[in-house]
Amino acid sequence: MKKKIAISIIVLLVGLRIALPYVVKVYVNKTLQNMESYTGHVNDIDLALYRGAYVIKDLNIFKINGEKKLPFISIKKTDLSIQWKSVFKGSIVGEVICLNPIVNFAFANSDTKTQDGTEEDWTNLIKELLPIKINRFEVAKGTVNLINGISEPSTDVKFTNFNATIENIRNVIDKNVKLPSPVRATADLEGLGGNMVLNANMQLLKEIPDLEYDLKILDMEAVKLNPMAEYYGDINFEKGKISLVSELAIKDQQILGYFKPIGNGVKVFKFKEDEKRSPKRYVKELGVELGKIALTNFKKNQVASRIPIKGNIDKVQTSFWPIFFSSLSNAYRKAFLKKVEAKTFFTELE
Repeated sequence: MKKKIAISIIVLLVGLRIALPYVVKVYVNKTLQNMESYTGHVNDIDLALYRGAYVIKDLNIFKINGEKKLPFISIKKTDLSIQWKSVFKGSIVGEVICLNPIVNFAFANSDTKTQDGTEEDWTNLIKELLPIKINRFEVAKGTVNLINGISEPSTDVKFTNFNATIENIRNVIDKNVKLPSPVRATADLEGLGGNMVLNANMQLLKEIPDLEYDLKILDMEAVKLNPMAEYYGDINFEKGKISLVSELAIKDQQILGYFKPIGNGVKVFKFKEDEKRSPKRYVKELGVELGKIALTNFKKNQVASRIPIKGNIDKVQTSFWPIFFSSLSNAYRKAFLKKVEAKTFFTELE
C-alpha cells in the first residue's frame, strides 16, 4: 500500500513538473496581452526549480495600433531568478538577465508611428512576471536601434554589443547611500565607428530617479554623421573623428552638468565636391571651415568646446559665452582630453 502511495506521489510530481512550464507559459502570455499600450508573446518557458528560476524564450513585444512592424522589444532569452547572495543578507529579491535583446525605439510626428515605451509602466509588467522585488538587472550582447522617422535622409543610430548592469536596485546593501544603484553600460555604434561607455549611480526608488553619470562616446567617423549634419546644420563633413564626453547629475528634478564635443582632424569644406551643392551650402561650409580653423588647436589638430547645462528637467539652460571661451581655451591654452573631469555635480545640487 505504501509503495503504491509513493509511486502515485512520484507520478503526480512528475506530471506537475511536465505541466508546469505550459501553465507558466499561459500565465506569461496572458500577462503580456493584458498590457495597456503594448502586447506580447513568448514561444517557450523552461523551469529551473533548483535555483528558483524560470527562463523565457523568444519574447516579442509590439505596440498596439502601431504602424511599426518591428517589435518594440525582442529578447531571445530572459532569465528571472532569485538573487541568492541577497538572501544571505536577509532579503529575498530577484534578478533578471536578458540575453541578445533587441530594442527598437522609433520617433515620428504621429503617435502610431512612434514607439518609445513611455506609454507603459514596465515596472508593473516585471512585478507580474517575477512577484518579488528585483534587485539586479543585466543586459548581455544587446542591440538598441534609434529609428528617426522625422527627417530625410535617415539619421538612425544603432548600438550593438550593448552590455549593461544595474545593481542594488532595491538598496539591500546600505540604506544611507544617496545613490545606491550602480549602472554600467558599454556599446559599439554600428556604422559610425565609435564606442560608448556609461558609468552612473542612481536612486531608482524615486518616481523621477536621482542620478549622476559620466558618459564617453569616442571616435565616431565624422563622414558617417553626415545625414545628421545635413539635416540639422546643412553642412557636410569631409573627414575627421568626433567624440562626446559628458557628466551630469539630477537631484529632485534639478540638472547640472556639461557636454563636451571634441573633433579631431575634422574638415568641413573643400573646393570641389563629388556631389553638387547649393551656393548657400558652399558659403555656409566655407564659413564653418574658417571658424573651425580659428578655433583649432593645431598641435592636436583638435576643435572642441564645453557646453555647461543647468536648470530642471522641464527647462534646461546654457549660455553662449562659456561655450565660446571654452573653445578658445582648447585652441590656445590646452587641448581638452577625452576624459571626464570627475566633477561632483550631485553634491553641488544638495
